[in-house]
Amino acid sequence: MPGKTMQQLQADVDTWIQGPGGGYWSPHVNLARIAEEVGELARLINHLYGPKPKKPEEAPQELGEELADILFVLICVANSEGIDLEASLQQVLDKVWKRDLNRFKPVH
Repeated sequence: MPGKTMQQLQADVDTWIQGPGGGYWSPHVNLARIAEEVGELARLINHLYGPKPKKPEEAPQELGEELADILFVLICVANSEGIDLEASLQQVLDKVWKRDLNRFKPVH
């Protein structure tokens, strides 16, 4: 996967979904999946940086994997809706560069 464009990643997800993945789920189901994955990310961040340590019997988790789980479902939604995420992300980057260029203080 390293070095792939978002369009290539979207194509990879589509290939999997159309084959062993069994097809795209409805937008409502994918929204529920996103909420579930964001909840898992929130729990992990609370374990890593918050006041709630993991229980000894809980399986280890990786922050990158939890973020990628969310991205996978977002790609599924984009694919099922015919959205080019690379183009959409570029629009957002252009927007924040214009809107927020002088909004925040530099972090040192």
